Order: sequence, then structure tokens, then C-alpha cells
Amino acid sequence: MTAVLPLTPAGPADPAPAAGRSRLVLRRLLAARGVLIGAVTVLLLFLLAFVGPYLTPWDYAAPDYTALRQPPSGQHWFGTNGLGQDVFAQTVRGLQKSLVIGLLVAVFSTVLAGLVGACAGYFGGWTDRCLTFLVDLMLVFPSFLIITIISPRLKGSGWIAFVVLLAAFNWMITARVVRSMTRSLREREFVRAARFMGVHPLRIILRHVLPNVASFLITDATITVGGAVMSEAALSYFGFGVRAPDVSLGTLLAAGTDQAPVFPWLFYFAAGLLVLFVLAVNLIGDGLRDALDPTSRSSS
Repeated sequence: MTAVLPLTPAGPADPAPAAGRSRLVLRRLLAARGVLIGAVTVLLLFLLAFVGPYLTPWDYAAPDYTALRQPPSGQHWFGTNGLGQDVFAQTVRGLQKSLVIGLLVAVFSTVLAGLVGACAGYFGGWTDRCLTFLVDLMLVFPSFLIITIISPRLKGSGWIAFVVLLAAFNWMITARVVRSMTRSLREREFVRAARFMGVHPLRIILRHVLPNVASFLITDATITVGGAVMSEAALSYFGFGVRAPDVSLGTLLAAGTDQAPVFPWLFYFAAGLLVLFVLAVNLIGDGLRDALDPTSRSSS
């Protein structure tokens, strides 16, 4: 005689798999030496950028007419430029401005790419065609040339307009990847169940689609920070980014390039911080990709 077991009501979903994956990702990150080195380096650079101005009595715009193009000393740690301005104060101010611009560009472009790519992949049809056409059209435009043309006309708008301009041309590739991932996600059981239950499409995108592509977006945003800082430095180097009297790493590089052979402290401190930050961000991005991607060979 076969015993009949009583039915027990189904409880809430077990959070153990999610917690187990979180622990696995954390263990991979802690085991990745490059991620730790990159994270510590970025943290120290942020501390230097935002605490550094309080460590020196000199303002980045205040000249010291008794010390023109002086080498590093106890009074001026990174030396002075041709106007007598303290290079350390200018470098930490430029690093601060470049980091803020890079972070804002990464946030704006990642949010825009996630929303456009998710809507195109989920809705399909004419929505997909129109958004994909927009992405392809934006990819055709030479972004650097367009920014150099528009940027001089935004002189009175401040550096926030420059951030928006950089973010507007920095999201298309990510949006195409998110679109492809969303096209496969919309056929998954949990998405179809939510759709059959009458959940609003935008709510499905925000609560079911975007969280499942979050690992890719986080990795992409991390790498985008480094790319945005490099783009800002390049545009400011040619005079299309941050404008005087404010400074960034790009403006400092532009001002010190011609004098680097004779007065190296005017160029190499800003250049070294820029290279160090980009390398550290790339180390973090590579580590996040390996930790969040279960198929990555280096994460095994």
C-alpha cells in the first residue's frame, strides 16, 4: 500500500541560490589580485582628488610671483608653472574635475543604453526598428568631430553641458548588446509569466529585464569611466572641453606639453595620474567581467 504524503503549501522562493552566487562573485573578486590593486588605486586617487586641496595652503588659481617655474620643493610639492601657480593644487583640482566628468558620463550613458536597448529588444516591431535605426545613425556620425564643432557654442553652459555632450555619443554599442540580451530574455518563463499576468511592459523591463543584464552594465560602466576620462582629457587638450579658469587633466597636459623637456613637472604629474587611473579602472573592469561571467575561463 502506497503512502500518500500530505501536500504542503509552496513557500517563497529560496534565496539560497542568489546568496550562493553573490558569495561566489565576492570570492572571485577577492581572489583577483588585479581587482584589489585597481580598487585600492582608484580609492587613493579619489582621496587625493577630494582631500588633496585641503592639504596645501595654495589655491589652484592663486599665483606665487616669487616662484615662477620652480621645481618641486617643500613649499610647492609639485613645483610651479609660468604664472607661479602651484602645480600640486592644479593637479588635484584637474584630477577631481576629470573624475567627476568621467563618472557622470558613465552613469548617463549606461542608463541611456540600458533603457534604449531593453525597450528595443523587448517590444520588437516598429519600436525595435526605430531605435535600432537611431543607434546605427548615431554610430555613423563622427562623434569627436561633432563634439569639437558643438562644444565651442556651449561656452556659457559650463562643464555639465560638456558631460551631456560626451554621454550622448557614448552609449550606442552598449545599447546594441543590451538589445540582443533582452531579445533572449523576453522568451524566458518569468518574463512570459509576468506578461500573461498583465504586468505593464515598462515594469517588466525595470524589474525583470534590466536586473538580468545588470552584470554586463556594471562592467561596461566601469570601463566607460576610464574611456570618458580619456575622452575628456583629449578634448580638453585640444581646447574643446573644460575651460579656464577651471582646469582638468587635459588642460594641464596641453599647458605642459611644450615645456615638458625643460620643466617636466608641468607635464608628467598630470600624465602619470591619468595613466594610473585608466589602468586601475581597466583592472577593475576585467576583474568584474571574469567574476560576473560564469563562462569566463579565468574565473574558474
